[in-house]
Amino acid sequence: MEKRSIQSEMSSYVGKQLRDHFGKGPSSVFVSIEGAFLTIYVKDFLAPMERVLVGQENDKKVEETRDLLMKELIPDIKASFRAIAGIHLDALYYDWSLSNRTGVIIGLIEDGEREDGASASYKNQEKVHEEVERMSWKAEKTPLSIQSFPLNERTLLVERTGILVAIEKELINSGYEQPLKLSKRKLEKRLLHIPTLEKVLEKKVEDAFLDWDFDKDRSYLVLILKP
Repeated sequence: MEKRSIQSEMSSYVGKQLRDHFGKGPSSVFVSIEGAFLTIYVKDFLAPMERVLVGQENDKKVEETRDLLMKELIPDIKASFRAIAGIHLDALYYDWSLSNRTGVIIGLIEDGEREDGASASYKNQEKVHEEVERMSWKAEKTPLSIQSFPLNERTLLVERTGILVAIEKELINSGYEQPLKLSKRKLEKRLLHIPTLEKVLEKKVEDAFLDWDFDKDRSYLVLILKP
């Protein structure tokens, strides 16, 4: 099956699964597959009850509930990509922008190639890495490595490794993974200087999403750009 057909079929599938699990599906689902990564970007995704909670500034409760539902949904998404397209996903990550009613799911494709077009360098790549390094240093420490991958004209993925400090590792070992992740997400989004990224990328940043794999000490930042 060609990539465009896979993306179209998986867009329909993910939209239905989100609607079945959350009670309301997104108005749009954009699936992008490139090299070692796939992204699923959803728009206008906020259930009526979630809208009430967000209006009451209870975002944390929405994120905690979505975490529980996504733990059930992720195995189904992995199985469907495998059945429909023969794509084996090593892991799935996700984040939401409740104020924008958007979200992203990030997939790592087993044996996916990072040396093809997805990992090509782009204009001002080093400056993008400098901004991500600055944000990381302020939030925790300088990452051991930073790589970035333009997946398409609207999606830039940044991978960091080696960012956890000792106290964070201790919190994870003590069972505080979810509150740590929610706190780190809020902090790093606040520290990420979007105007700087827009200047060096020469594009408007419409959304920024963050998630972590604490076991492997790595993080993924996805920027949704206006083409």
